Amino acid sequence: MNKTMLILQREYLTRVKKKSFIIMTFLGPLLMASLMIVPVVLASLSDISKKNIAVLDETNWFSEKFESGDNMIFIPVFDSFAIEKQNILEGKYDALLYIPQPELNVPNNAELFSLKQSSLTLRTYVRNVMKTEVENRKLVASGIDPRVIKESKTSINILTIRLDEDGSESKSFTEVQVILGLLTSILIYFFIFLFGSQVMRGVIEEKTSRIIEVIVSSVRPFQLMMGKITGIALVGLTQFFLWIILTLGIYGLFVALFGSEVMNAQQAAASGSFLNQTISEEQTLTSQSIAQVFEVIHSIDFGVIIFGFLFYFIAGYLLYAALFAAIGSAVDNEADTQQFMLPVSLPLILGIVVSNFVVNNPDGSIAFWLSMFPLTSPVLMMVRLPFGVPYWELALSMTLLVIGFLFTTWLAAKIYRTGILMYGKKVNYKEVWKWLRY
Repeated sequence: MNKTMLILQREYLTRVKKKSFIIMTFLGPLLMASLMIVPVVLASLSDISKKNIAVLDETNWFSEKFESGDNMIFIPVFDSFAIEKQNILEGKYDALLYIPQPELNVPNNAELFSLKQSSLTLRTYVRNVMKTEVENRKLVASGIDPRVIKESKTSINILTIRLDEDGSESKSFTEVQVILGLLTSILIYFFIFLFGSQVMRGVIEEKTSRIIEVIVSSVRPFQLMMGKITGIALVGLTQFFLWIILTLGIYGLFVALFGSEVMNAQQAAASGSFLNQTISEEQTLTSQSIAQVFEVIHSIDFGVIIFGFLFYFIAGYLLYAALFAAIGSAVDNEADTQQFMLPVSLPLILGIVVSNFVVNNPDGSIAFWLSMFPLTSPVLMMVRLPFGVPYWELALSMTLLVIGFLFTTWLAAKIYRTGILMYGKKVNYKEVWKWLRY
């Protein structure tokens, strides 16, 4: 068997058998699935018991405007504030909404008393009812019918359509593309650093344990470096795919076992909620907008995005892993890596920072050139892909990334073959430059 394959097999089997790998392989999906499951469960477990809210309105503007629901009942009261406050303490009501007579003509303050913390839904509903009533009275005082203002409000849906060079049209919804682009780029950034640092630590461990002296007696340093890099790459891919499969499996099992119960509980909680009444028309997505979102999602070429993600994940990792391996070979302990880490990690960090600007202009010159540059293309090309990238640009970016990987591997090998056998010497950039010239 090829010596590189033997090193690859050793790295892969050694790491997948570690307790840390097994624990993280199962703990990761549990954490990711919990991010989807816990909010749903908490929403279904929310308190849906009836709340009696006493309304003491000294202005006589609002008491008839509050509409009771299945889980909140507004009861106008007319005793003094002190008596009604005592009623709360005695448990006759769950809360007291006190609207005092204002010093000026317009009431703009209210006080909500309760033995427990009042819900955000209740506070938001009260605020919006009072705001709407005050605005309507001001309009009437000015001779304007509030219904005219309400009927004049409308929501505008803007659908962006991209024209390709052949004249074909493709619909887009910027928010969906921004989320998809940023999510995939952040995942690549995270995995490159996670598994690249594993390569660096592995090289340092073997160097400090002097095991490397035995290994290089039977295998060339370049073969050792490539075997280590590709072995850890397979470990990363194995863990990544297991995370996806297990996360979807856990979430699917939860939906199959408890989906109907949770849905019924959520509907019961929402039936008496005033949340839908408190969201303004400008903030509400119309059914047409929602249909457009799903239409755009179906029009996205997920095949290209998945292929691009896998390619940039693997190629980007291989490029940076070679540099991380070179850093590990040049130092004796992890603390000494700091001086070399910044120049290597800076392009990736730059890609994440610039991605916020790229989503606003994915076809701009900055976005184009940085998605071609091998050190930043794994992050920034993934930001651009959901917006639609010409195939020639994608092919050029991938080709340059492969060339960049071969070049950085060649440089890293020159550092690796010298640094891996050096001990006890503080290495600086001048020394590394000498190794590159050998």
